[in-house]
Amino acid sequence: MRKTTMVEFNLENPEKHDKKKDELYAKVFVLKDIVSYQDGTVASRMLVNKKAGSITVFSFDENEGLSEHTAPYDAVVTVLDGECEVWVAGQTFQMKEGHTIIFPANIPHALSAITKFKMILTMIRE
Repeated sequence: MRKTTMVEFNLENPEKHDKKKDELYAKVFVLKDIVSYQDGTVASRMLVNKKAGSITVFSFDENEGLSEHTAPYDAVVTVLDGECEVWVAGQTFQMKEGHTIIFPANIPHALSAITKFKMILTMIRE
């Protein structure tokens, strides 16, 4: 993995109004088209951010990833495109389009892009 990126979520005011999200309401769209690949980095677009949880789509350039960390909430990751490697509590998993994994709250986890890949992250807070 070339470099790692830690994504931070604003838990202070999760229901703050975001006009960019309004353009998605009551529209049909393809999840993997919501965020584009960007060379050498991780890009994201938050679709929902409520007190109960959030939904965010990410794109990772090849060899990018998220360093090992924990989260106070369960998180569900589904790969939308490409392939990645995931670590959860010391176990390694190979994932590709269509695969889903649940990261339990307070358990160390990380991921790295094997190829360019996109995923959707759903965090359940309550």
